[in-house]
Amino acid sequence: MRVTGARIRGGTWEAVLEAGSAAPRPVLEAVHLERRLDGLDLRELPDRPGHWALSLPIPADILSDGVQTVLLRDRQTGGTLAHFTLVAGAVLEDDIRAEVDLLRAELDMLKRAFRRHCVETAG
Repeated sequence: MRVTGARIRGGTWEAVLEAGSAAPRPVLEAVHLERRLDGLDLRELPDRPGHWALSLPIPADILSDGVQTVLLRDRQTGGTLAHFTLVAGAVLEDDIRAEVDLLRAELDMLKRAFRRHCVETAG
């Protein structure tokens, strides 16, 4: 699966998910600071089998000073398909904080997957 054409317009994140024409409906979630966000909409494009239009209204309560990263994840595998970063407040000289925030989220996902693996293989 691949996400393309991502953009933010009018407070809504939009993108296209290319899943393949034979793939079943994807099961996705949008996550901010390990909290699932409501409102993720997934609609198959009628003229493009295996392509899905994604939209997520950005909740006002996640907007605050600093860097906020929202992850789009596959709920079945836990893998991150896409992300977007919001920067508010004082202008940042470097975008390194966004990268660190993304790395933190990815590390949390890897820790959960490793722990799950250990539990499954311990028996």
